[in-house]
Amino acid sequence: MILELTINGSKRTVDITGDESLLSVLRDRMDLRGAKDGCSEGECGACTVLLDGQPIDSCIYPAAAASERRVTTVEGLAAPDGELSALQQAFVKAGAVQCGYCTPGFLMTLTALLAHNPAPARAEIIDAVSGNICRCTGYLQIVDAVAQVAGEPR
Repeated sequence: MILELTINGSKRTVDITGDESLLSVLRDRMDLRGAKDGCSEGECGACTVLLDGQPIDSCIYPAAAASERRVTTVEGLAAPDGELSALQQAFVKAGAVQCGYCTPGFLMTLTALLAHNPAPARAEIIDAVSGNICRCTGYLQIVDAVAQVAGEPR
């Protein structure tokens, strides 16, 4: 089946089978490797991408259901010249990146949060990432990075 969708602002067409996940199409067919497969069950958040601006677990989302929709991956956050988004820069500055495996999922979840609420309270940030798991940072640096972007003093 032919899947037509917009990935990071570019129209794309790919031939898929009916049982492929969006994650497998992104990683294996489109060479977009930012989203990771951490659990294959939609529990860890490492595979999070934005679908029409909403965070989804792409490891359990059928690729066919993304037809004619907008998908944003972590590769689409930086500017065309490579400059990192404000949130990506804040992650680096706050030390919110350690091994990096979970980072794309956190960035996508939090990009969606900031798009809908540019000044979230810390409790809202913590609630937003409740579906993302990190084993390295302890979450404090991640929350600090979002608070920094939202304009809250550290």
